Formats: sequence, C-alpha cells, structure tokens
Amino acid sequence: MIFRRIAMAMLMAVGAVALGGATTNWNNTVARVDGGHRIGNPDAAVKLTEYVSYTCSHCADFTREAQDALKAGYVMPGKMSLEIRHLIRDPVDLTAAVLANCGPAGKFPLNHSAFMLGQDKWMEAARKATKAQQQRWYSGEQAARRRAIASDLGFYAIMERRGYSRADADRCLNDDATAEQIAKVSDRDWKKPGIGGTPSFAINDTVLAGTHSWNLLSPQLAARLQ
Repeated sequence: MIFRRIAMAMLMAVGAVALGGATTNWNNTVARVDGGHRIGNPDAAVKLTEYVSYTCSHCADFTREAQDALKAGYVMPGKMSLEIRHLIRDPVDLTAAVLANCGPAGKFPLNHSAFMLGQDKWMEAARKATKAQQQRWYSGEQAARRRAIASDLGFYAIMERRGYSRADADRCLNDDATAEQIAKVSDRDWKKPGIGGTPSFAINDTVLAGTHSWNLLSPQLAARLQ
C-alpha cells in the first residue's frame, strides 16, 4: 500500500513536468526543525503544522485520508510546506517516534507513514500484550523499555522493511538523548494555546480551533491556497 502511494505521487510529478508544470518535487525537501520535520518549500506562503501521536487512531485516519492529497496537490508544487510534530501520549508512542526519527531527515516521511499506515496491526498487538510484556514496557532502564516495545509490537519488522537492520534500529532505540528531546518538545507543544487533542493543526503558526480531521481542515487549506 505504501509503495502504491509513492508510485502514484511519482506519476503525478512526471505528469506535471510533461504538461510544462513545475520541475521541482518539493516532497523531496525535508529538514529537521525545532523537534519536528518540515517537508516542502521552506518559503511557501502557506505553512501547515500537523501535531500527531502514533497511538492516536484519528491521526492514522488522517494520514490515510489526507497524506496523498497534501503531498501531491499542495507540497509537491511548492504551494505549501508541511511540518509534522509529535505529541507523545505514552511509551509506545514515544518508541514509534524515536524510530520514525531514526536516520537522516530525508527518511522521516516514509518512516512516519509506515507507522501510521500500519497502526491497526501493531495497536492490535499492543491490546493483546500480556501483563509480563507490559511490565517490561514500564520498568527497567529506558532504552530497554523501548527495545521491549519494539520487539513485542513488530516495530523491528517495520524498520527492516524501511531498510534498517536490527542493529540500526537498536542504535536509535538506545539513544536516550533523542528520546528525551522528543519528549521535551512534546511537553512544550502540548501547552500551546489551542492544542487540546490529536491530531491538531496550525496554519502559519495559528492553531485551528476545533479542527481535528481532514474534512474540517481541507476547506480551510483550500481557502488559503486560492
């Protein structure tokens, strides 16, 4: 499914070139910014910020419904940049965020998609986890907790499909400094006025009150991009 989405975006980019459209695919421009990742033209007039949690089912729904439309219609031609920021809710969420951030910035968008689009499967594993498994998630040193979560929920397999060996994934899971920074930035973002749940959105740094889904966000973006 992920590769089909990528192929569709590539075909749309080729079509734009063939019709004399823009030759730059801004989806390929990714940068780490203040604890998040910005995808797209840094000088775009419209800047969308998406505040998400990997254990939030509505966030996964948003990714499935909106990801292709945002990247192909808005980000790719440079009309809009998309910044993805983490709102951490629990240790499972933090573990997924650490792995999504594993490696260079350019790998983040598809790492992020892999966890969001695979959420149904690994959250089902989380719901079926034994008490002994859950105890490993909440006791012991922090890196060991993250490795236990990754093992129990199939995160290593997700990362392997993204080209990471188990050793690669463990290096990121063992990075306490990165995990602490992600949690610190998340704590700060949770306190921003208007952030009351996930997903939440801001356009040009203004949080959109009561907007937590694609059907509510879409017309607001369209109005700004006319």
